[in-house]
Amino acid sequence: MPDHPQALLSRREREVMDVLFRREEATVAEVLEALEDPPTYSAVRSILRVLEEKGHITHREDGPRYVYAPAVARERARRAALDHVVETFFDGSAESALAALLRRTDLELSDAQITRLAREIRVAREEGR
Repeated sequence: MPDHPQALLSRREREVMDVLFRREEATVAEVLEALEDPPTYSAVRSILRVLEEKGHITHREDGPRYVYAPAVARERARRAALDHVVETFFDGSAESALAALLRRTDLELSDAQITRLAREIRVAREEGR
């Protein structure tokens, strides 16, 4: 699996990966059904083959069907994608990335969410991060 998986994926490949992460596993037909404005069945099969060649997914046989699943846990992929965004768009600064998130006008945080974020920051500080 590449260090920055999302950087190496086309829009359609990312959409298919999103389906697989949400469902944990899916057949070609299930991926096709879950996509907005889906391409053809053979196009989805092709995308899945490319994703497998790139090391992003694996498959198992279930009778005549292939069932596809992400090759890595969602949390690991999430962390790699976030690392890539922070490095690429914020020069490696977690502070800048977090500040940008907090400046979003559509962001509505409850008091409980703010308390949890403050706790995460406190724990990170105590752990020397």
